[in-house]
Amino acid sequence: MERAIEMRTSSSVPALIFALIAIVGAVIGFGLHSAGQDYSAISTFALAILIAALASSAVRVADQWSKAVVLRLGKFRALEGPGMFFIVPLIDTIPYWIDTRVLTSSFKAEKTLTKDTVPVDVDAVLFWKIFDPEKAALAVADYQAAIGWASQTALRDVIGKTMLSDMLEGRDKISAVLQTIIDARTQPWGISVQSVEVKDVLIPPPLKMPCRCRLKPSASARPASSLASRSCRSLSALEKQRKLIPIIQSRSTCVR
Repeated sequence: MERAIEMRTSSSVPALIFALIAIVGAVIGFGLHSAGQDYSAISTFALAILIAALASSAVRVADQWSKAVVLRLGKFRALEGPGMFFIVPLIDTIPYWIDTRVLTSSFKAEKTLTKDTVPVDVDAVLFWKIFDPEKAALAVADYQAAIGWASQTALRDVIGKTMLSDMLEGRDKISAVLQTIIDARTQPWGISVQSVEVKDVLIPPPLKMPCRCRLKPSASARPASSLASRSCRSLSALEKQRKLIPIIQSRSTCVR
């Protein structure tokens, strides 16, 4: 399974704050240096750099689709974002940036036996979304890997309980069953499965021709049955007309 990537772009706000405070400290230090107070100038500039570092590390910016998980001394404190927020440097940490958009992951099952013991390869795509970032960060160590394993095991279970013919003809039904199973497993992690799409079902080449031969009679059986029913109806109508002819003739002779 391809792991979904948490998109996180670095914000320029902390760097801008650091630059502004450092420039102000440099200007003040240069003024003190011009006045002959070299020691005060160096101290002022060093203090400005320290303040700039603390201020820039206290400011964080979360994107519109991101939630920041803030821990204070190792304990969960809050979810921050989107927008600008503040943390306490050296005390608060942000271990996770959670993407709350709909994410996609592909997963597959290779050489898995169906209910009628036919090995198949199945490729599928999972659409999922994090609705509770706190659970996704704290309830499971790696929610992306957990979703991958849950999807693969669910796919193997469904394949093992499904006949090959049902799998080839009923992909929508298999997708719905997979969505129900995976969603039940990921709900405790704060993750909701939006949909599952089965992309392809590959069977061994020696079995492709027999499968096609099985499908052809079933497709031609319906027109044949409809023609047979129509012919039966026409024959019954002719029989009725033949029985009515002598009756009509006898009535006509009586009238004469």
